[in-house]
Amino acid sequence: MTAIYLLLVLGVTIFIHELGHFIFAKRAKIHVYEFALGMGPRIFKFKRKNDETIYSIRLFPIGGFVDMAGEGRQDDPSIPEDAKFTNRTWLERVLTVVAGVIFNFMLAIVLFWIIGIFSGPRGMTPFVAHIAEGSQAYNNNVEVNDVFYSVNGVKIRSYDHLMLELSRKTEGDFEIVLISESGEEKVFNATIDEENQKFGFSIDTESKSGIIATIVFGFTQFFALIHQMILVIFYLVTGQMKLGALSGPVGIYSIVGQAASYGIITLLYLTAVININIGFINILPIPAFDGGRLVFLLIEKIFKKKVSHEIEASIHAIGLILLMGLMILVTFNDIARLGS
Repeated sequence: MTAIYLLLVLGVTIFIHELGHFIFAKRAKIHVYEFALGMGPRIFKFKRKNDETIYSIRLFPIGGFVDMAGEGRQDDPSIPEDAKFTNRTWLERVLTVVAGVIFNFMLAIVLFWIIGIFSGPRGMTPFVAHIAEGSQAYNNNVEVNDVFYSVNGVKIRSYDHLMLELSRKTEGDFEIVLISESGEEKVFNATIDEENQKFGFSIDTESKSGIIATIVFGFTQFFALIHQMILVIFYLVTGQMKLGALSGPVGIYSIVGQAASYGIITLLYLTAVININIGFINILPIPAFDGGRLVFLLIEKIFKKKVSHEIEASIHAIGLILLMGLMILVTFNDIARLGS
């Protein structure tokens, strides 16, 4: 069942992303050869009447693509020049490139709304919900309903941000600042080592109700996770977080299985998080990703001249090779974690 859940989560995420590219390519009257889910050999395909596009499912469910004229194939004489990606207006090309990311982000917000409707919207401010007797928190006068203010000098902005800051170090000293119900500031100094891996408290956020609160929850949760993604990139670049903290396909498989065991709401939340992750990573200025393609379009706009297709294709190919290497490294880390 975990494999089925994983295919559903990734399938929906990839489909929505590629659907964004596809819809805006069609709106721009770009000739689309194929709309594919998955990679590798085709296992299923069909074609609609009066539609040039082949719709297909491929063997390996690790991605998908929209094959547009003038993008990968430059010298197809059977396609009118104005139906090629490179010959459409600058704005049409930009919208086609970023549409996948926008669709991922929109799906995430809609999923948060659905979660808010069925389980109640939550506030962003995390507080202490329970304290284990005899724990570090118990012995340091931490109380239920104390609000988390900062961790190791970093001001906390949301529940997800708190979880990131608490998990960023696997051992060592933590300085956690809390605010009591009376407004008193408390400093909780804790130590995490091989023998003691727990702080001794559980965390929750305020439960709200109403349609307005649900709508607000969708957007605030979305921006809270975008903020978290920015921090993760910053921590990785500055060496404050190890590469081993990232998860690849194997790690996602394990996480999906755990989420499914907690119920459909948790699985929907994970799907929203994965959509935000996919969208955010894709919009970074990395060759072979949508953000890398957007960079070339911005260069064209600034210097009033298109970058040579051969040069752009070569840079994207190098970026793809490096990304595949990173994926292999992350996958090895996932396997090592499972074996530990």
